[in-house]
Amino acid sequence: MSVRRLARLGLIVLMSLLPLSIARAAPGADPILIAHRGASGERPEHTLAAYERAIDQGADYIEPDLVLTKDGVLVARHENEIGGTTDVANHPEFADRKTTKVIDGVEMAGWFTEDFTLAELRTLRARERLPDLRPANKRFDALYQIPTFEEILKLVRAKEAESGRRIGLYPETKHPSYFAGIGLPHQAPLLDLLSRYGYMTQADPVFIQSFEVGNLKALRAATRLRLIQLVDAQGGPADMPGTSYDDMLTVQGLAEIATYADGIGPSAAQVLTPEGATALVGRAHDAGLQVHVWTLRMENPFLPAQYQRGADPEGRGDFAGYVRAIVAAGVDGFFTDFPGQARAAMTAAP
Repeated sequence: MSVRRLARLGLIVLMSLLPLSIARAAPGADPILIAHRGASGERPEHTLAAYERAIDQGADYIEPDLVLTKDGVLVARHENEIGGTTDVANHPEFADRKTTKVIDGVEMAGWFTEDFTLAELRTLRARERLPDLRPANKRFDALYQIPTFEEILKLVRAKEAESGRRIGLYPETKHPSYFAGIGLPHQAPLLDLLSRYGYMTQADPVFIQSFEVGNLKALRAATRLRLIQLVDAQGGPADMPGTSYDDMLTVQGLAEIATYADGIGPSAAQVLTPEGATALVGRAHDAGLQVHVWTLRMENPFLPAQYQRGADPEGRGDFAGYVRAIVAAGVDGFFTDFPGQARAAMTAAP
């Protein structure tokens, strides 16, 4: 047996000895805290710095959105268009890569990861996506590279060894049918990397999420890792024209989701309205599905009206109250850009 194989087996055994408290939601337990693109309220999103800060602040899971490079490497970006999250526009050598594409029916102009090799992406640096709302994050512009998924896995392993606790992974396959259509499918590289780092069963702290359906059904046939069907208040899956997310959230629709997924990921507004909690959490639980809502942020423009404070549209509101209301709605997990503040809200008295 090779040294590499022995090392890999040893790593899997070591991880199996760490607590599995975050691997499965338990009745009455606190919801899992998922760092949305890392601690993206305090560092440029989808950078190793953002993920590390989220882990240090007590996040249970970190969320890398995954797209692919021209040479088939999984990297973390919210979109495959990178004009808004990197300094690519400042690189004259890539000026001719700017183009317009139709992604999931939406026309987008810019630079796209699938037109760059990993080596070329390595010459770029990340920058803050919301500089007007998060001006403090601009001081980190141009410091960090676009991380590969494997680099994120290595960071998680290092932080687990440092902290003695398990740290979950919550990858999203971005535009999977689009990438499959250009010969760059997510599934094989994603499952291969997860397997090589010891993530193979539903007891492992991994959720794979997607707004599409076919991608999740194919994954269910290939892995025992847990899957989450993302949904929104409008629209429907890009790979199922004519099907709406509303249809998928009926009793019958949730029963269908339960045949291939372990939970749903609705927007927070689908769970909590100004009038109070909706019936969605209860319906999903009745179908045997977990509910992980997205995305809780501190700034007024992202908060429901009842939690906004002050006249400044860029100011921050009653984030702690919002977190507690979402928790009280009975969710099993929630995404946030501010894991440290969310953890504090969950542990402090109302």
